[in-house]
Amino acid sequence: MPAINETLGQYSELFMLLAAGTYTVAFIAFAWDLARSSSALLRARNLSDAQAGRAASPFPAQDKVAVGAGTGTPGARRASSSAAGPADRAERPTSTSNQGDEPGKPGVSADPSMRYAGRRVPARVAVGLTVLGAAIHAVGVLTRAVSAGRVPWGNMYEFLTTGAFVAVAVFLVVLIRRDLRFLGTFVVGLVIIMQVAASVAYWTPVGHLVPALQSYWLIIHVSIAVLSSALFTLTFAMSALQLLQSHRQRAMAAGGADKLGFMRLVPSALSLENLSYRFNALAFIGWTFTLMFGAIWAEKAWGRFWGWDTKEVWTFVIWVVYAGYLHARATRGWTGTRSAWLSIVGYLCVVFNFTIVNQFFNGLHSYSGL
Repeated sequence: MPAINETLGQYSELFMLLAAGTYTVAFIAFAWDLARSSSALLRARNLSDAQAGRAASPFPAQDKVAVGAGTGTPGARRASSSAAGPADRAERPTSTSNQGDEPGKPGVSADPSMRYAGRRVPARVAVGLTVLGAAIHAVGVLTRAVSAGRVPWGNMYEFLTTGAFVAVAVFLVVLIRRDLRFLGTFVVGLVIIMQVAASVAYWTPVGHLVPALQSYWLIIHVSIAVLSSALFTLTFAMSALQLLQSHRQRAMAAGGADKLGFMRLVPSALSLENLSYRFNALAFIGWTFTLMFGAIWAEKAWGRFWGWDTKEVWTFVIWVVYAGYLHARATRGWTGTRSAWLSIVGYLCVVFNFTIVNQFFNGLHSYSGL
């Protein structure tokens, strides 16, 4: 059994703190992007409507106060584009669309295809900081592994720090193909909470694994669980935004004021639901393998595949909730807010399984290091 390198373990904790600090700055930048870009979009839309109203009005005296409700003629749109300042043109998301939104509400949400369009400097800064934080975070995870001479997920502290890194990594990988920067504030915010919880509530000094975990199944079983949990974290954020966007769309369709202006950069509720469904389906496959490999490991360690241990029961509960979510949406027409709430309930079960079950329920899995 390799010796513990406590000095390297202390460096790992320092890297974790540096990563959390970098994520905090990235979180501020993502929030800045939501506020600044949504305001620029609203100014551009109002200016376009005003220009369209002036072009269509037969009464010059009313041009000063007329505001058109439509999109205007091509000439009016060109005039509004030239009248807008360079900053407005640079920040205006050219992918703004009505697809998937209420009719007659221009600029309700972003393009449902989630393709990149326009230049948003705060968002680019935020993504760059997130990449930097993830690099520092990766060094922290690796130094923890080297200092212990094993995989870095042998207790709750290590599972949480590694899970936070995987969540950020998955988010950054998805950003290569889809413009999900509107999720940055929520994903990075969750990662910061995970980092703080790991350092404050679940900190465990670097050490050897307990005998029950000294198996190659730890690498297989827990690595899949970490990846699945990271995907569930993304879908939780998307489901929460889906509820907000759905409420906003209904309010605007009824003629109400736009009280959630930052949601202008977020796609329609339907687009969020469809993407969340795909990610949940992928994560569900991973969680199925987590359950299967855990049963195989239990048979090799304790001589039985299933023993109704609290951890085993709640792992199965999570599987049932997400299976119900996928089945209800695919065959029973559970779409919209109902599917979003079911996805959120599934993630709350994941959090409950990791925190409450590990801390307050005794069982064969009670070796979290607390």
